[in-house]
Amino acid sequence: MANIRAGAATDVGKVRRRNEDSALVGTSVFAVADGMGGHAAGDVASRIAVAALQRLDEAAARGGAGPLDVRDEIVRANEDILAAAAADPDQGGMGTTAAGLCLGIADGDECWIVFNVGDSRVYRFAGGELSQITVDHVAPESITMRRGVITRALGTDPGPRPDLWVCTAVPGERYLVCSDGLPLEVADEEIATVLAAFEDPTQAAEELVRRAVLAGGRDNVTVVVVDHAPDPA
Repeated sequence: MANIRAGAATDVGKVRRRNEDSALVGTSVFAVADGMGGHAAGDVASRIAVAALQRLDEAAARGGAGPLDVRDEIVRANEDILAAAAADPDQGGMGTTAAGLCLGIADGDECWIVFNVGDSRVYRFAGGELSQITVDHVAPESITMRRGVITRALGTDPGPRPDLWVCTAVPGERYLVCSDGLPLEVADEEIATVLAAFEDPTQAAEELVRRAVLAGGRDNVTVVVVDHAPDPA
C-alpha cells in the first residue's frame, strides 16, 4: 500500500460572503468540490458531492476501487444533488464541480484514478515540473478569459460525463487538487515554487491559499496537496 500524506486549506476570500467549497482528505480519495447556486445551495451541493466521494473512500479502503467505481460514485453524487433540489424548492438550480484523485486498482496494479467535472483542477508535481492533468469544462468562447462559463457540473439532468485518467502510482510524486479560486489568482510558476518550497503538504496548501487571498481573493479558494511519499530506505 502506498505511503500517502495529505493536507488541505480553504478560505472564503475577500469578495464572497460564503464559502461554497468543500474538500475531502480521506484514506484513498482526495477531492475538492466548488458549489454554485442561489441561497445556500452551493454549500449544499458541494457537501453532497463530498459525501458521495466519502463513500468511495470507504469502499476503496475495504477492497480497492477501479475507474468504474469512481465513475459510478460521481453519477450517484449527481443523483443525490438532484434529489436534494427536488425535495427543497429553495435549493433549485444548485450544482457543483468536483475534482480529485482516488488511489485504486487498474489491471491489477495500484494507480491513481484522477477525475473531474467542471473547472476545479488536479495537477501533478514531479521533478520540479507542474503539469495540469484535468481539462477545464468551460465554454470555448470563454477559454481566453480569467473566468469561464462552466459546461459540465454535478446537479444537472441528464448528468454530466466525468473525465477519468489512470496514472501509475509513483513514489515521490505530489498532486494538487484545487478549486478555480487558486489559478484565478496564482500563476502556475508560483504554484510550482510553493510546492517545491514546502515539504509538509498542509503547510504547502496553507501557503497557496494565503497567496491566492493576498493576490485578490476574488473567489473561495480550496487546496488539497497529496504526497506519495518515497518508501523508507
